[in-house]
Amino acid sequence: MRGSGGLSSLTQGRLWSREEAMAAMENKVICALVLVSMLALGTLAEAQTETCTVAPHERQNCGFPGVTPSQCANKGCCFDNTVRGVPWCFHPKTIDVPPEEECEF
Repeated sequence: MRGSGGLSSLTQGRLWSREEAMAAMENKVICALVLVSMLALGTLAEAQTETCTVAPHERQNCGFPGVTPSQCANKGCCFDNTVRGVPWCFHPKTIDVPPEEECEF
């Protein structure tokens, strides 16, 4: 018995199975890459964090004279105008966070 394109239904079944297998393999590879990427980014995120709690004398300027709080935040920086004579728009401080204990299987 012939199906569309002159191929028998048995041959079409084999081709379809190969295509399905390839699609399933591609999906598994993509899922594995996404998982590895998420784990890597999660590890980096746990290792360091940022805070805007910076001593006034330790502030490193991130803005310019007259910078607004929203302009400062758009640059990824912190804004605090409560202390005169120091930068009001400044880079956040990086804090190293010790990794949590790892589970052993």
